[in-house]
Amino acid sequence: MSKGAKLCNVSQSAASQHVQELERRLSAILFDRGKRPLELTPAGKLYYEYCRDLLRREEEFARSLAALKGGVEGTVHVASIYSIGLTEMSRLQEEFGARHPAARLQVEYMRPEKIYEAVRAETADLGLVSYPTASREIAAIPWREEEMQVAAPPSHPLARKDEASPADLNGLDFIGFDEGLTIRREVDKFLRARGVSVHVVMYFDNIQTIKEAVALGSGVSILPARTMQAEIAQGRLVAVPLRAPGLLRPIGVLHRRRGKFNSATQSFLELLLAPGENRGENRGQATQFPKAAP
Repeated sequence: MSKGAKLCNVSQSAASQHVQELERRLSAILFDRGKRPLELTPAGKLYYEYCRDLLRREEEFARSLAALKGGVEGTVHVASIYSIGLTEMSRLQEEFGARHPAARLQVEYMRPEKIYEAVRAETADLGLVSYPTASREIAAIPWREEEMQVAAPPSHPLARKDEASPADLNGLDFIGFDEGLTIRREVDKFLRARGVSVHVVMYFDNIQTIKEAVALGSGVSILPARTMQAEIAQGRLVAVPLRAPGLLRPIGVLHRRRGKFNSATQSFLELLLAPGENRGENRGQATQFPKAAP
């Protein structure tokens, strides 16, 4: 309820009062308030589907009207992992707004599994995730591949190297990712294939916390170089390229397989996948994407 109120720019009490008034008008209970978190009742699910159909028809109308006018209008709802970065998304929002002043871009940051849920539930038009996985409901478009490098505090001996071999990490205190994360499995596989054993002193579920632990001198790590730019500029971290190539973090764009993109979503996707947008980090061929999701 509080999240819904925030998205609608009203107070939680106002949102609750609105729901109660709606229930009185419909003579039906929409939420099962005896459960935590709240769950929809059968009547609530019916009303949800009705509202979703109305919103979809409104988007189709806006898309058709924009096509008639020849302009780009509508709202793009993007769910992104935190490590894409506020700075990068702010730049994309600014460029998108300059190109299409009648369109809106709304970005929400969340954990990867929540992004898949949001795309599946159509509360997000696009999802930005690492190691994207397609399914029967969700398509994944390659966006870019980010080079992984050694992250070290400036005082660390590795920080003075132009590049590091995997063997240089042998026996070092290491800040890793939580077990179960794909990036953890990929880093472990990379080190294991080269006979390297590190001393994992702590592990976290996000890049930002790992960067802070490395900057404080708790150990070294292996992170996407692109995510360390701010800390490198501040003199808090040093990124050392790995002598052994091939350790990359793929980033992809998720969308539902059914339905069509509105003109704003289509235009933002074109901006993301435009040649040069990834500054040479996407090592694959130019990606072809549909005008309408299949």
